[in-house]
Amino acid sequence: MGKNTRYISQVITQRIRNKNFLIYTSKPSPLHRVTKQNYMVKNNNTREQIELILHICRSILLVTPIAIIIGLLVALFLWMLDYATELRWNNNWLIYLLPLSGIVITMLYQSYGKGTEAGNNLIINEIHESTENGVPLRMTPIIIFTTVFTHLFGGSAGREGTAVQIGGSIASYFSRIIRLSKSDNSVLLMAGIAAGFGAVFGTPIAGAVFALEVLSIGRIKYDALLPCLFAAIVADFVCTACGITHTDYYINYHQSVSWLKPSVDFVLVSKVTLSGIAFGLVAMLFVKTSDMIKETSSKFIKLKWIVPIVGGGLVLVISYLLGTTDYLGLGVKTQNGSGVSIVSAFNKGGVEAFSWFWKLLLTAITLSMGFKGGEVTPLFFIGATLGNTLAVLLGCPIDLMAGLGFIAVFAAATNTPLASIILGVELFGGEYILFYAISCVVAYYFSGSKGIYHSQRVEVSKSLKMNKSE
Repeated sequence: MGKNTRYISQVITQRIRNKNFLIYTSKPSPLHRVTKQNYMVKNNNTREQIELILHICRSILLVTPIAIIIGLLVALFLWMLDYATELRWNNNWLIYLLPLSGIVITMLYQSYGKGTEAGNNLIINEIHESTENGVPLRMTPIIIFTTVFTHLFGGSAGREGTAVQIGGSIASYFSRIIRLSKSDNSVLLMAGIAAGFGAVFGTPIAGAVFALEVLSIGRIKYDALLPCLFAAIVADFVCTACGITHTDYYINYHQSVSWLKPSVDFVLVSKVTLSGIAFGLVAMLFVKTSDMIKETSSKFIKLKWIVPIVGGGLVLVISYLLGTTDYLGLGVKTQNGSGVSIVSAFNKGGVEAFSWFWKLLLTAITLSMGFKGGEVTPLFFIGATLGNTLAVLLGCPIDLMAGLGFIAVFAAATNTPLASIILGVELFGGEYILFYAISCVVAYYFSGSKGIYHSQRVEVSKSLKMNKSE
């Protein structure tokens, strides 16, 4: 009896230790190991799911307030921009004050905007390497005012840069208040970029992907995907709820066959490919022209406040020689509906052969010589008008080529082909996604190694030969 009692006690003790009621010996069996492993895997999976839910909740709580604030500020900015444009249209004499407005902008940045002059590049740098000071909150009011000021007096500029800087400065300020870690600070800044971009163009998905893709050439940071997408959606919703509407663009060309079928129109695909090369080269021309003007002006003009006077004067002289003010301001529409604009580029006869070049030149002068605003909407203008011109030369559908140029020049100049493809889907519909992909990817590869954002890091070179040598 004594031996049996000790044996039973050992079995019970071992079973309790192993938490496995299928084991009847003190020596662990293979069945015990498998059961314990399954238990651990199940436990780990449950823990991961809980951690994921907590991470999602935390991301939403962090992102929601800044997305709402960014959406409201972008709505205010767009309202002010529309008002300034209408005021200039109704008082054409305001454009002659452009050189003087440049002095005001320069003085404002020298007095109140120190540390914010780098704009979008400052935000990208801060994401790569967080600093104690972060992105100054004063960037928001000063960039809103100076951008509206630039448009009021006829500077050729855009609005994306302002929206991104609003998003970055608000996100950075919020991050400093709650003392986030460097990694969380970077993610929140990316969410700020997504919110600003998504709200200003009404394209939240493209805004989210843009924020992930714009930081580095050839690599995307997926760790911020959820916060960026949520921030862009919320900011766009808030901006729209404030009564802001976005311009509708239409491509009426319809493919007679699906691109998945063997009967695909290879002639049109070939023409789109050739056009993609042209879009990439023109994007590179814009970047190099902007850099050249900035370097030349800083080299030969020593006093900073003289630079915008010369730049504003050049814009006025070129516009006078062209006999039109269509290339001033945002360029989405014109005052009376006639003339050259992004909207007119989708119609036959809506642009002149070199409309793209004049917008490129005036925008490069404006933004490189002391005035403020974004580059993206002018890039849309350049691409759409170039697409119209190429459509006439190659015998392609004009509205389709205008839409492809619209997104492809942007893709090439910002090195964000995926965001640009999605932008095309959100703006024009998904029917033409094959053409979006071809034009954006080809333009991306032919645009050179530098884009409009000099703080972008090259993670994967566009040159396959260079990547192999690395």
